[in-house]
Amino acid sequence: MTHPPVRRTLVIEQPYRARIVDLPEPELHEGCFRVETLYSGLSAGTELSWFRGSNPCLRKTFDPRLRLFTDGQPPAAYPVRKLGYMEVGLVTDTRTPEVRSGSLVSLAIGHATSHVLHVLDDHFVPLPPDLDPLLGVYLAHMGPICANALLHAAAETVGGGVQHLGDGVRGRRVLVTGAGVIGLLTGLFALHHGAAAVAVADRTPARLAAAAGLGMIPLPEEGVDVARRIKQQWHHDAHDRGADLVFQCRGQAASLATALRSLRPQGTVIDLAFYQDGADSVQLGEEFHHNGLAIRAAQIGRVPRGQAHLWDRDRLALETLALLRAAGDDIVEYLVTDVVPFDDAPKLLADLAARRRHVIQAVFEMPAARR
Repeated sequence: MTHPPVRRTLVIEQPYRARIVDLPEPELHEGCFRVETLYSGLSAGTELSWFRGSNPCLRKTFDPRLRLFTDGQPPAAYPVRKLGYMEVGLVTDTRTPEVRSGSLVSLAIGHATSHVLHVLDDHFVPLPPDLDPLLGVYLAHMGPICANALLHAAAETVGGGVQHLGDGVRGRRVLVTGAGVIGLLTGLFALHHGAAAVAVADRTPARLAAAAGLGMIPLPEEGVDVARRIKQQWHHDAHDRGADLVFQCRGQAASLATALRSLRPQGTVIDLAFYQDGADSVQLGEEFHHNGLAIRAAQIGRVPRGQAHLWDRDRLALETLALLRAAGDDIVEYLVTDVVPFDDAPKLLADLAARRRHVIQAVFEMPAARR
């Protein structure tokens, strides 16, 4: 009797308990191809929300027609079998002429040793041969998330028909709040596209050191009023002080408050954060109201209104590729802090949740990468 192939998959069985299990692999039908995973990046903020049980999709349901969260049967429940969206793999079998065996692809499909994708239904990006496969974890999804933030900033600046990703940052002084992976990559994008200066606010010394290594201005938050410092240093005239633009990249209400307080009048916060506990402490009656500020949510599920005919995820991936080629060595040195055997993934999640360990970017190395 022939048994169906299996893939080893990271599963969260219940809050604070993860393990690697064997799950059946889908059949390789016409139009599909099989990928053996080499590397899989950890998106710590999102994935720890599943590990800790704080993800709002475990509590409420989302109505896709009304686009409202409501009480009712939540769309997600334990065990959570699909985690992660930063993978690189080797095509080992293919039943489509569009993808050749032996090629490398970047995909966003979860922590597992292999995957079967359909060429029309699943998102993937071919990896060029000159790119370090480790950097490929950013190409399909994480990099486009950050590039989309710059696209939103450009649309706020020039309106419809954005031609260049740097239109919102070129020559401007930019603050990034939160020096996680998204914050550091977004800041690096801003520098790459001609920002006059990029400052990064965070409380963790290791992340501030990474920001400095990547060419940004580190702003320690401990015992410092970041907004006051920014407005003392960056000014246009006596009554027009602050950052031209802020990218808010940490899912905490206090970080959003800092972002708003740091802006010059009539400035915009481009918000990439995921507020699992809401943002009740943001005082919208203070700087937001008196300085005429704006908050623009930038999520990878959509480009700014009026830009879809020019920009899509594939174009954002091309912008990511250009950044990876220009700054790849620095990204590997300062951003990818931990390459961890896949078998250690459950322990790493537990250590991060308990704050026994700190990482900026952890990448799970699959057995296929060591062959």
